[in-house]
Amino acid sequence: MPLPILSVAQVRDWEKRTWDAGISVESVIEQTGQAIARLATQVTQSGDAILLLAGKGNNGSDTRLAVEHLCDRQVHILNIENPEEGLAALHGHLQDNPVLVVDGLFGIGLNRDLDEHWQEVVQCLNESDVPVLSVDCPSGLDADNGQVRGSAIEAAITLCLGGLKQGLLANSAAQYVGRLRIASLIGLKDPAPETDSYWVTEQDMRGLAPQRNPASHKGSFGHVGIIGGSTGYHGAPILAGRASLRARPGLVSIFTPAYQAVSAHCQSIMVHPWGRGCIKALSGATALVVGPGLAGDDIEDSLRQTVLNLWDQSGKPMVIDASALDWLPREAPETSAFRLMTPHPGEAARLLECSVDEVESNRLRAARTLAEQFGVTVLLKGRHTILAQASGPALVNSTGNVGLAQGGSGDVLAGFIGGLLAQPAFHGREIQAATYAAWKHGWAADQLTAAGDYWGMDDLINALGQQKFD
Repeated sequence: MPLPILSVAQVRDWEKRTWDAGISVESVIEQTGQAIARLATQVTQSGDAILLLAGKGNNGSDTRLAVEHLCDRQVHILNIENPEEGLAALHGHLQDNPVLVVDGLFGIGLNRDLDEHWQEVVQCLNESDVPVLSVDCPSGLDADNGQVRGSAIEAAITLCLGGLKQGLLANSAAQYVGRLRIASLIGLKDPAPETDSYWVTEQDMRGLAPQRNPASHKGSFGHVGIIGGSTGYHGAPILAGRASLRARPGLVSIFTPAYQAVSAHCQSIMVHPWGRGCIKALSGATALVVGPGLAGDDIEDSLRQTVLNLWDQSGKPMVIDASALDWLPREAPETSAFRLMTPHPGEAARLLECSVDEVESNRLRAARTLAEQFGVTVLLKGRHTILAQASGPALVNSTGNVGLAQGGSGDVLAGFIGGLLAQPAFHGREIQAATYAAWKHGWAADQLTAAGDYWGMDDLINALGQQKFD
């Protein structure tokens, strides 16, 4: 089950429900301390020095309890209630060169701007270049809106307790939260609060990759039809087609005005020049991807009209990406078949007639508004990709990194989604297919970045084929 993305008020209500049920604060703090220690152990080695910074609230209590579970580390704890006194002590501890600092100063309880003395503590820590593990929320960051309250700790990792705090997903919080981790099982009363968005984790992806019958054949796994490519943009449908193959459909076909350029680079993919015969050939596809590379001036009106007819009436699942997004009418299609729009923030801003900053300031609202206007499912790309419909909870992807900010990564994602949607195993499970594709796309990027080498689209497509789960 995806984990809830919560406001501070929802967390406080959850805690109250927990205490009212007779569960003690001490038992939750104990389990939280264990979770902090587990993560600190994972990112350090035996014998390493760890400095714990504890404030006067429950965040500090959580952090102090972690000491008992860090037996093979050199642990020092610094309780800071008075920042003027604590600053000198912090300088001294940092001279001992800890490999990790645990930030348990404020957590989500901060409701004011840090004064100049606390800002000096934060600045000292940020300038030290020692990696920081922040507990629940980097100190100085507003957990509801992601805004900095005077100054904020720049964490390498943030360990959220119970569920993810909504402010940590804001772009304004990006440089402070680092990698997000969730300790969901800390003893809070079940069930978790209902919310309008959920965090998709690796655990949610287990079992989604379709199993294959040994007696099956290529006709058993569907046929992806990709409409894309124009003069100067022929690489996009090729990337989409190659990514589709990583999802292992039975067949992949590209229908393109740029036939010569596209066909010269394809072996396992069938390539059809755009023309009259395409309508009949497209009827054999079990899922459609439209848009990669359709940015040239040589796109025929007949192609646009065919796409619009398919969008409105075809019973096949369909993904619309890139320039083709601008062709769509602002109304729900007549068909009940699955429809997915995959804009990046710039495309979303253009469709919503607003600025990119407005989209990024509330990505969930932007995704929902698009879903309402067009009557379909929307996958809004960017930092923590969002999958949303006009109603119901949205899903927020936990994988991916800034390495995906390069030309072609969106084409790869669209093709990979299409490759899954084409398969009968995902018919009726289209949301799962799109969620899994976004997660695996980000996971592949994370594996490549962790290896430390520069990488491009060929590497990303190959990494999509790596087996994650047994």
